[in-house]
Amino acid sequence: MSEQLKGFIHTITEQQLNVFSIRILQKGHLLAHWDPDKDQRRVQHSISKSFTCMAVGLALEEGLIHLDATLGDYFSYDHVPTAQRNLPSPQELKLSDLLRMSSGHDSPPLWADERASLTEKDWAKYYMSLPLDRVPGEQFTYSSGDTFMISAMLQAATGQTVKDYLTPRLFNPLGIHDVEWETSPLGVTLGCAGLWISNEELSRFGQLLLQEGFWEGRQLVPADWIRQATSQQIETTGDGDWGKGYGYQFWMCSHDAYRADGAYGQLCIVIPSKEAVICINSEEENMQGILNAVWNEVLPLYTQR
Repeated sequence: MSEQLKGFIHTITEQQLNVFSIRILQKGHLLAHWDPDKDQRRVQHSISKSFTCMAVGLALEEGLIHLDATLGDYFSYDHVPTAQRNLPSPQELKLSDLLRMSSGHDSPPLWADERASLTEKDWAKYYMSLPLDRVPGEQFTYSSGDTFMISAMLQAATGQTVKDYLTPRLFNPLGIHDVEWETSPLGVTLGCAGLWISNEELSRFGQLLLQEGFWEGRQLVPADWIRQATSQQIETTGDGDWGKGYGYQFWMCSHDAYRADGAYGQLCIVIPSKEAVICINSEEENMQGILNAVWNEVLPLYTQR
């Protein structure tokens, strides 16, 4: 089924973009796919964040947490910085600040390299030991640490890890079984990264998003939450598709689309106006190059239908 993708394949081959898999869906039907190698489970990096976002929506619906909940509602540590210079304590950070990556850190905590070398096993304690550099809620700074703290908050609120909480509510209904999701040293689901699924499984998630949480006769995730999470909540200043704004753990895109994305080119692009889902797995730093190939070579396939 790769004949329709000749233009995309030519472009990424010519530009030496290392793409492993692409699947394009419209109205829930597979239009085309290309897997030069077997589509297998691979780590999804920051696409994991968008799954964590679904857990937030479910916990909100169940009344287990609310958007104005603060870190201090769930975590109490000695030596947490106090409010100073008109800046709040990290204890005052709200779930809504974390969701839209506006926690107020100039150097976001808990990047992958830092996580790998951190001697403190309680990552929530470490995160909350760092003073804020600016007022939260005003400026976007991409932060995997923010998403880890969302996962930690959800575990405190629900009594389950995000992975275990989502298993009966999301993964099992989507037919995504025996999920692997990396954890912190204390067993908190990483949340920001570390989820292992295949591109085909990712396309089911994309279709769920397109259907605003409805799947095989059931509303798995509240439609209002998906609309909220996939709408712009804060401005971004990046180039190309990274400058279109950010929702709650989702990026806004060109062409009135939105996406979950992960480092090195995992992409789950949803284009509501085309009833389209495009999922890609790669090992490629030039993610904008892949997105450009999508807009130039894949998007026209939908306009022809």
